[in-house]
Amino acid sequence: MNKVSKILAIAAAVSVAGVFGAYAANPKVGGAAMYENKNIVENAVNSKDHTTLVAAVKAAGLVSTLEGKGPFTVFAPTNEAFAALPAGTVDTLLKPENKAKLTKILTCHVVAADAMAKTVAKMIKDDGGEHDIKTVGGCVLKAKESMGKITLTDESGGVAHVTIADVKQSNGVIHVIDKVLLPKM
Repeated sequence: MNKVSKILAIAAAVSVAGVFGAYAANPKVGGAAMYENKNIVENAVNSKDHTTLVAAVKAAGLVSTLEGKGPFTVFAPTNEAFAALPAGTVDTLLKPENKAKLTKILTCHVVAADAMAKTVAKMIKDDGGEHDIKTVGGCVLKAKESMGKITLTDESGGVAHVTIADVKQSNGVIHVIDKVLLPKM
């Protein structure tokens, strides 16, 4: 292979790698593939780690909202995060008479924007190490970054860690978190 051919072959390989790198597959969540062409609800129902969240979204009547155009960023607590709440909390919240409280908690996990982790990290850096994120539920989450990981502190002082970032959806992005974020009640 002559020098020109080698350069063209390398350039083509770099170009192809760049194109496919930009469209890297979504991470699996709860053992399930997450598809960029499906919305937040369509993907979440397939995650075995988010069955409690899906049940809560249904009980709060938020399915049609999260299937909507968006864009939305959802900080999605796992089943383990819900299980870490005091005994009986989830069962109580899922009762029809507690729909308003459940809705408030869930909407404090949703931002009306498509905020990828890189964007959140830049806002944190630009704000001197901590960035306030206002949710659709009216809560303010304090975002911080340490060693490449983002944490969110809720209004009650609880800290959630983003365990899987940048799960792209047709109407936004999901970031999996390890704690339920609670509003100041």
